[in-house]
Amino acid sequence: MSQIGFPLYVNNSSGRRSNSYCCYASSASISDPQVLNGNTVSSSRKEIRLGLPSKGRMSSDTLELLKDCQLSVKQVNPRQYVAQIPQISNLEVWFQRPKDIVRKLLSGDLDLGIVGLDILTEFGQGNEDLIVVHEALEYGDCRLSIAIPQYGIFENVNSLEELAKMPQWTEEKPLRVATGFTYLGPKFMKDNGIKHVAFSTADGALEAAPAMGIADAILDLVSSGTTLKENNLKEIEGGVVLESQAALVASRKSLIGRNGVLETTHEMLERLEAHLRAMGQFTVTANMRGSSAEEVAERVLSQPSLSGLQGPTVSPVFNKRDGKVSADYYAIVICVPKKALYKSIQQLRAIGGSGVLISPLTYIFDEETPRWRQLLSKLGL
Repeated sequence: MSQIGFPLYVNNSSGRRSNSYCCYASSASISDPQVLNGNTVSSSRKEIRLGLPSKGRMSSDTLELLKDCQLSVKQVNPRQYVAQIPQISNLEVWFQRPKDIVRKLLSGDLDLGIVGLDILTEFGQGNEDLIVVHEALEYGDCRLSIAIPQYGIFENVNSLEELAKMPQWTEEKPLRVATGFTYLGPKFMKDNGIKHVAFSTADGALEAAPAMGIADAILDLVSSGTTLKENNLKEIEGGVVLESQAALVASRKSLIGRNGVLETTHEMLERLEAHLRAMGQFTVTANMRGSSAEEVAERVLSQPSLSGLQGPTVSPVFNKRDGKVSADYYAIVICVPKKALYKSIQQLRAIGGSGVLISPLTYIFDEETPRWRQLLSKLGL
């Protein structure tokens, strides 16, 4: 198995700096169909396994999304780490720490998983056996970013370039960065040509590290940035290492070699795509008097907010007068995003619409999701 490496300076317990190498497997290391990362991939297992985050906001948001997609997770005992999704046969759900989901996808113990892109990149380290099936599940949004103090020698430093050019950093006295991302941090600095950087591993409240004098900067996940400001820290231009949110990930080997994984992935992807596309969308129905469906459609399409997904649906509304059935009114059905809802109603009224009904959408199924075609292309199928 070949490896790629570059120097990583790590502070040891005595406070002295030692040189080591941060290594990660190259794509050639996953070519062996039997052994992956030192573990034999089991081919005898029949069940399909999906790894989900076991704790915290990421866990609850994941379960909520799956529920909205009619894929509710059923757990007999909340203390158990295994569960089922009854709507998909032969699927086991395993609750794991996010980093363990990535590791077990690589070892072959899981076939599918939902994790943040930050964890996937940090612990997957570019391994080609990990395939991102859906990269934007619309929750868990954050960014991995460098932050420095707002005061002292950093007061007028506002970009990564300015930080790198500070004369204080030398081989003997490098820029000290505290982080839990010991793969992405050194890789980012190397890719940007920044030398004289020493990384120290840390977990928990990294924001205190600069004030305590144990680091000059931190590399951590940021959501709103409020915690940084409250601790007199600031982000800098060019200092964002990675934009992250929840993603559906799969093992390439499982997709190709394990019976039923590709089909299960297709069903999950279709449900997720349909629900996510419908989020924030509303069906608007209104009646409108007109001489023909074409004439009514012409009026509707003259308004910029009433085009819908592919155009309005116009159908006659029949009523009976003096014993005769006629269609003096037409029903218009369009799909409108939430942000344009009130404006659309105003435009409908302006062209003669009445009896306007609004209802939220749950799913919008396309003829075929583009991500499915992309997945098949990645697999060479």
